Amino acid sequence: MDGNGRWATRRYLPRVAGHKKGMDALRACVRRCGERGVRVLTVFAFSSENWNRPPEEVSSLMELLAMALGREVPQLKGEGVQLHFIGDRRALSDKVRAGLAQAEADTASNERLVFNVCFNYGGRWDIAQAAARLAAEGRPITEHSLDRALGLAHVPDPDLLIRTGGEQRLSNFLLWQAAYSELYFTDKLWPEFDAAALDEAIADYAARERRFGRTPEQVTPRAGRRAA
Repeated sequence: MDGNGRWATRRYLPRVAGHKKGMDALRACVRRCGERGVRVLTVFAFSSENWNRPPEEVSSLMELLAMALGREVPQLKGEGVQLHFIGDRRALSDKVRAGLAQAEADTASNERLVFNVCFNYGGRWDIAQAAARLAAEGRPITEHSLDRALGLAHVPDPDLLIRTGGEQRLSNFLLWQAAYSELYFTDKLWPEFDAAALDEAIADYAARERRFGRTPEQVTPRAGRRAA
């Protein structure tokens, strides 16, 4: 969800105003995903590298998270959203950690949409912590065991990865899980990414051919030829 700060700067507003506007865009995105039948939504809310931002901005983001837990979770619970927070919680305050755990518990029985919020997350961290856990348990590190030890083991790998703000890189997000994801980049800043923009991204994805190493003929058999 890239571009909150630039959205605010272009309007001569403090960066935190962009993050607050970004919350509005996220709320609309969650709602639209539910309407479209999307089963899993994963967002990158705060990376492990974001600690390098100015202290006042980091503090504002933490306050925004705490506020969102109190204001948004009851609404999400009522809409059938199951919340998961993925990332290293050790650097977060006791209050925030308790809030995350409570939000997960309160929405655990919901099934309409699984909503993963990656907070203090990095793809390299995720792989490293999974490998360390397997080693500590004396389990062999294989592709399957590592996959099952990652923070997002409870959901399938993403079909579509969207990045806003004009940047065209993964920035340490879902490095393992995005191996076969379709990538979609847009110049829209995150606060401008509305339901219509999400629909456009989904339409672009739907027009692609996903082969997973197979030939085009294997994916789309020729006319008159029966599919296996």
